[in-house]
Amino acid sequence: MAVVKLITKRVEKPWGRRTLWPAFDDVMNCGEPVGEIWFQMPDGSEPELLVKYLFTSENLSIQVHPDDEGAKARGYPRGKDEAWVVLEADPGATIAIGTRRVMTREELREAALNGTIEDVMFWKSVKAGDVFYSPAGTVHAIGEGLTLVEIQQNVDLTYRLWDYGRPRELHLDDGIAVSDPVPYVTPHVPREIGDGRTILCDGPKFVLERWKMEGAGELQPPPDKPVWVVPLVGGGSLAGQPIKAGEAWVVDEKAEISLKPGSDVLVAYPGEDVFPGVWTRR
Repeated sequence: MAVVKLITKRVEKPWGRRTLWPAFDDVMNCGEPVGEIWFQMPDGSEPELLVKYLFTSENLSIQVHPDDEGAKARGYPRGKDEAWVVLEADPGATIAIGTRRVMTREELREAALNGTIEDVMFWKSVKAGDVFYSPAGTVHAIGEGLTLVEIQQNVDLTYRLWDYGRPRELHLDDGIAVSDPVPYVTPHVPREIGDGRTILCDGPKFVLERWKMEGAGELQPPPDKPVWVVPLVGGGSLAGQPIKAGEAWVVDEKAEISLKPGSDVLVAYPGEDVFPGVWTRR
């Protein structure tokens, strides 16, 4: 594989937007709003991680994802931990993550059935730069007025518990069974490790770094693990190929990388351990 530029898939959603992140073309007035942009392998393969941009004009459903064991029991390759990096947030924008108090699953089911689930969720005000790691089993909902990047285990498996009366299927039996209805405690605190690198989260399913740096260096993937490179702002070159905001690349062998001044890049790789050697300045 060496170095692969991923292809983009624009996903139209009624809760999406027509004005997107500056790296993408906005939607013309006659077009349907875009809610997500996925980055996929050009050969159709499905590696461990998936990167998306999300653009919201309405609250997304209150939902939950199973862990690896629960997903495999239903015939899926893996569960779904995910992380969100907020790029833009309208005033008052929120993300619901976890419940206000410890609840039983029976209490959560009753709240979903009678509509009070919105009130038992903890709606946290968010701003650009905020980061959340949401382990499988976390009950959550992304609110309106947000542009964010989502890094997740690569599986399309979501159980909706509440959808504000929209005419879509709910999945109460499966969703309640895998839910952990407790207050959210962040499992990671971002930390700088020098040379413009900040560790946003490390494990258990993937490591997510944010690089705000410039200059040339060497990108070395961890043993037997590819690295996702996602320029948010700026760009440069990777293995001699130009890279820019709005793209995503996967690298599975050592490659030269050069970043322009002002660049802001997400770097992700599977596993639970930070690999210090993923970047070496030249």
